[in-house]
Amino acid sequence: MPDTAAARRHALILLPLFFLSGAAALVYQVLWARELALLFGSTAQAAALTIALFFAGIASGGWYWGRRAGRLRSPLAGFGLLEIGVAVTALGHFFLVEAYFALWPSLYALVGHAPALETAAKALLATTILLPPAFLMGGTLPLMAQHLLRRRDRLARGGALLYAVNTAGAAAGALAAGFLLPPLLGFRDAYLVAVGLDLGVGLAVLALARQAAEPAAAPAAAPRAPTAAHPEAAAGTDGLVWLLAFGSGVATLGVEVIWTRLFAQVLQNSVYTYALVLTAFLLALALGAALANLLCRLRGPRPEAVLAALLLLSVLATAASPLLFFQATDGLAYLGGRLGWGGYLLAVAGLALPVVVLPGTILGAVLPYLLRLLQEGGRPPGEAIGRLIAANTLGAILGALAAGFLILPLFGAWQGLILLAGFYLLLFAALAARRLQGLRRPAALAGVAAALLLAVLLPQQPQALRLDPGRGEQLVELLEGSRASVAVVARGEDRLLRANNYYTLGGSGSRVSERNQGLLPLLLHPEPRSVFFLGMGTGITAGAALTLPIERLVVCEILAEVVTLARRHFGPWTLGLFEDPRVVIHAEDGRNCLRRSRERFDVIVADLFTPWKAGTGSLYTLEHFETVRARLRPGGLFVQWLPLYQLSDAEFGLIVRTLREAFPQVTLWRGDLFPSRSIVALVARAEPAPLDPAVPLRQARRLPGAAALEDAAIEAMLLRLYAGNLSQSGLYDDRPLNSDDRPRLEYQAPRTQRAVRGGAARWLVGPSRQALYRELAQAVPPEADPYLARLEARSLDYVRSGLDYSAYVFERWRGNHERAGPALAAFRERWPAEADPALTPARHLLDGAAGGDGQRDGED
Repeated sequence: MPDTAAARRHALILLPLFFLSGAAALVYQVLWARELALLFGSTAQAAALTIALFFAGIASGGWYWGRRAGRLRSPLAGFGLLEIGVAVTALGHFFLVEAYFALWPSLYALVGHAPALETAAKALLATTILLPPAFLMGGTLPLMAQHLLRRRDRLARGGALLYAVNTAGAAAGALAAGFLLPPLLGFRDAYLVAVGLDLGVGLAVLALARQAAEPAAAPAAAPRAPTAAHPEAAAGTDGLVWLLAFGSGVATLGVEVIWTRLFAQVLQNSVYTYALVLTAFLLALALGAALANLLCRLRGPRPEAVLAALLLLSVLATAASPLLFFQATDGLAYLGGRLGWGGYLLAVAGLALPVVVLPGTILGAVLPYLLRLLQEGGRPPGEAIGRLIAANTLGAILGALAAGFLILPLFGAWQGLILLAGFYLLLFAALAARRLQGLRRPAALAGVAAALLLAVLLPQQPQALRLDPGRGEQLVELLEGSRASVAVVARGEDRLLRANNYYTLGGSGSRVSERNQGLLPLLLHPEPRSVFFLGMGTGITAGAALTLPIERLVVCEILAEVVTLARRHFGPWTLGLFEDPRVVIHAEDGRNCLRRSRERFDVIVADLFTPWKAGTGSLYTLEHFETVRARLRPGGLFVQWLPLYQLSDAEFGLIVRTLREAFPQVTLWRGDLFPSRSIVALVARAEPAPLDPAVPLRQARRLPGAAALEDAAIEAMLLRLYAGNLSQSGLYDDRPLNSDDRPRLEYQAPRTQRAVRGGAARWLVGPSRQALYRELAQAVPPEADPYLARLEARSLDYVRSGLDYSAYVFERWRGNHERAGPALAAFRERWPAEADPALTPARHLLDGAAGGDGQRDGED
């Protein structure tokens, strides 16, 4: 045996390597979750499948390698080989994912009609990517424990320390995967960094194993017989520990899922904020393990009493967290106010500290402290820890699934946490019934009674949605889904649809502009028979398409709760969307809906997507736009709506540049004539062609209310929405591309959003929007625009009138009458008398509002 000083030096070398192993594991997990979301869709089911398979690999690996740890001649060399094995199997991801992206559409065509078969196919594909490396990862902690923990009386202290180090590494990996690696390197190279970490750790450990002789293991002994001196070795100890480890996994992961949902109600929900919450939770687990290490050093209290105290403190921490969160956020107020990027991150961290880190430290101490009950047993250290991790991880799978698909939908976040607090009480009761001598029956009965009381008498939950009484807002209905909380809010006679408290998906009050989002694309196609809408919201936009004689309308909306609430509350404004036999609605990720389908469409319309929200960046990537192009019929067109009030020039240029890479012709159209906050449409064609003026006129004649209008009025009202030819302008040629590997928008937009709130940047509203329109008109004047080559001189004046009218309403809105007057005069000079925008009865079909302040709801 080496001397103590040498053993400590040896451990001090290995612990940093074990830290890096944990960091690499979380980088893999984060990147795998994203990759499978691209393959199967960014749905709650796809995320749950990823978590379940990853955890299943960890659990099975912990059990398998733990049983073999004590039989290996050199557990340290075995650890090194496992790390190299993780790196090698992880590299298979590159070959498998490419093959699956090509295979999935054909496979879906075979099983997509049967949800059970579709889920099985997804699980089979994901298993080959996730399970081999996760299975090997599961063996790293047992083998490292088997090597370092040579004395049984050090099992608890040493095991807790190893768990703390590895979990701290995982927290660092989550932070790196969320903040540093993808934006700096791209996902492919970030993944290779994790591979390199594992490979480097494995090779370093093998070198150490060759240099130092493996210390002799303490001989295995049969489990001790039950005695008064060693009650922890009593019969059935292992079974109780496995039960508590399993239950702790259920409760802890369930709490983590619900905490994440709570944070989604007050954050911008970007990749950064999700990474911060995950990092805070992992940090709490690491601190919990460090706390367990300290508790294992105590000589006075009995281990059962300490464990009972931890379980009771877990009850209090879990039950108190809803009220704590509500108070810390001032009743679900949006976090950050006008803070810039750095201040916002500090505010998120400041909220996570009392809500996640401090309570989570208590929860995180339960699992590693269970090693104290196993310390006097006869199992080798690796096997004891391997089995403990396996039981806990299996519980974590159940807890994550139960929280996402049962507790949140049935009880909501607030009451869900109370239920999980009751579950900790049941774990306390199980411990009391078996191990609290002298108090077994009373303590067990008290724990069960308290759990039942919590379940039956759930306290009144705080409000689950922040309303604005000053605007007369009232909650109509709220649904807690597996992915988001979705609510219908009444504001007078109008109805609004909101997701996660602050993200407004539309409302009946904005039905004019929402209908125009559906109509404008269809007016530009000569015969739109088959139409696809990516995103649904209230359904008002997609429903507008039913005013034309289309044959098939497919709508994909990622949130099933949105579909349910739109059907219940927005039917009067959707023109029969939910009853018309021509309509098919999928509660599915829209990108995946297009990718796995073989169907082709005349028109594809993409809704407004908040650029900084996690996952929406994939709807603006080159790969997605190429998929859209492949799903268009000859002569088809794609329309991407953009919220200028949520984009700076940097993000707008990035999207335009990427779309132009996929489509040779991209034109810009105004979605409204609001004075400031506007939406625009990028209209893309795979086969460039000039605008045929007869097409929109013929299509518009089919609309209700258009019969009374002159041809000139219809033509003028449409053409004044045309803003310019982006393909011919040369604008944004120097901007980078947004791709799946380099999702610049997803990482850039959150920073811009905080910069705007802090006053360091501005959206494309007001003067910035007007500058964009002017610059585009100067780059490609209407008379030189090949897209307008078939228009007569009078029609070109209608195009110019759009810029005049936009300038007029903007200058009038900000009170600059000296500039507003000339702009209005120029508009009237070009505008046909028979098309007075203030009087036409069809303005709601072709205009999008001529005045007003243009205020739109939404987190901006």
